[in-house]
Amino acid sequence: MEGQQKNMTSNDRHEEGMIQFVAEHAGAKMLALTSSFPYFFIGRIIKVMDDYVVLGVEITNVAELENREWHIHIHDIEVFYIEREGWPRIPQLKETGGDR
Repeated sequence: MEGQQKNMTSNDRHEEGMIQFVAEHAGAKMLALTSSFPYFFIGRIIKVMDDYVVLGVEITNVAELENREWHIHIHDIEVFYIEREGWPRIPQLKETGGDR
């Protein structure tokens, strides 16, 4: 195991750390931004499978893609925020109807 750790690149260590961190917060609400469509997700972390987070998506930038499970490759997540006790909550985003 120690030899394996020495052979890991910084990208490997980063991805392993992300996988572990996200897995430790199963059940928490997560905001994730990705570099590919649909780019934006807010939902509950259901579980981590290998290097994918299974997210119960409540909100995304395409309403037809909401209220379903998404399997998001952790390597594709550019920016994320996970709600934790004592930290700010992810705001409730609601449709305002434009200029109203």
